[in-house]
Amino acid sequence: MRYRRAQTPGGTYFFTVVTYKRRKFLCEPDNVELLRTAFRTVKLVYRFTIDAFVLLPEHLHCIWTLPPGDKNYPISWNAIKNYFTHQCPAGYKSPQTLSQQRKRAQTVWQPRYWEHQIRDGLDFEKHCDYIHWNPVKHGLTSHPGDWPYSSFHNFVSPGYLSFGLDIDYRSCQGRCLWRIIAVLGCIFSQPNISRLNPAQQTALGGNPFAVFLWLC
Repeated sequence: MRYRRAQTPGGTYFFTVVTYKRRKFLCEPDNVELLRTAFRTVKLVYRFTIDAFVLLPEHLHCIWTLPPGDKNYPISWNAIKNYFTHQCPAGYKSPQTLSQQRKRAQTVWQPRYWEHQIRDGLDFEKHCDYIHWNPVKHGLTSHPGDWPYSSFHNFVSPGYLSFGLDIDYRSCQGRCLWRIIAVLGCIFSQPNISRLNPAQQTALGGNPFAVFLWLC
């Protein structure tokens, strides 16, 4: 059965894109800059908005909103992946099999990627949380605010763009008002950390702001 992607003009989508064989090289400084340039270059042509983003060593997650009337996000992803593949050093490209050589298949990215169409505001918030907590989930940091390649800071500090992708904070602000409430809650209340299991308490490190966001 052939997989059919959801494609709604002007829709908002969550994506996961993974490196070939999950090799961990995306967070190398030169690759971070190259990927940033790839996104900026393709955005100039296809005009999608990046609402949330996180880059990890072997994969990335993001949420895009497409321009009105546009549903062809696959062409944007193909352009981003091709730009990065053609420009990145040969050392990050896995050896090709004979079949891949015949098909001229690249060995930097997995051929496919995961997409999910965002249904409503609650679904948007859930996926933003998933994106921003991903570095914590993978043991890369103890708090999402400490991870440099993330849009987490856009949701708590207007105008701070950690990955440099020109993320539209205004679109995030309108959809995630609850984060402002979370900040105020951290100031005026003490979250009940006992509601978390030991693993969650360890991952959050007792940080009151992190605990409050987790419990919301």
